[in-house]
Amino acid sequence: MEELIQRCSWATTDLYKEYHDNEWGKPVHDENKLFEMLILEGMQAGLSWLTILNKREAFRIAFDNFDCKKIALYDDAKIEKLMQNSRIVRNRLKIKSAITNAQQFIKIQESYGSFDSFIWSYVDGKPILNQFQTETDIPAKTALSDQISKDLKKLGFKFVGSTIIYAYMQAIGIVNDHVKGCHLYANK
Repeated sequence: MEELIQRCSWATTDLYKEYHDNEWGKPVHDENKLFEMLILEGMQAGLSWLTILNKREAFRIAFDNFDCKKIALYDDAKIEKLMQNSRIVRNRLKIKSAITNAQQFIKIQESYGSFDSFIWSYVDGKPILNQFQTETDIPAKTALSDQISKDLKKLGFKFVGSTIIYAYMQAIGIVNDHVKGCHLYANK
C-alpha cells in the first residue's frame, strides 16, 4: 500500500512529485546545476513548468548537458540545429539567451570565483525559509527577486525578469516555499 505523503498542492503528477520531493526548495551549489536551472527557468517563460520538466532530458542532450563553456561558443549553425529540434522549446530568442547567459555566467565565475558564491551572497549563504499556509500565499516575485533580476540584467543576462528569478530562487533552494502541511515544510 502506498504511503500517503502530503505535498504542496501543485505536485499532482509523478514528474511533479519527483521534482517537488527531490529538487524544489533544496539548496543547490553545483555550478552546472545552477546554470541548468537558470536556463530552464528562462525557457519556461510563458509555458508550464511541467512542459519544461517533460522536455528536460531533451534539453540536456541538445544543450551539451548544460555545459556553459560549450554553450557560450554556440554559433548560428548550432542555433539553426536547435531550432529544428522538436523535442525542446524552439524559440529563437530563448535559445540565443541561453548562449548570452552562458557567456555572462562564465564572467561571473571569473569575477566571483563561482556563480554559487555570487547568487548565494544575496542571502548570506542561508536559505529563506518561508512560512506560507497555502500556495496562494506564495508571491510571484519579491523585492529580492527584483534586485537579483535588476543586477543580472545589468550584467547582460536575458530572460531573467523578477518572476523568472523568483522561480529560480525556489528551484535552487534560495527560498523554501513548501507550504504548511507539506512533508517538506521547512519550519516543522
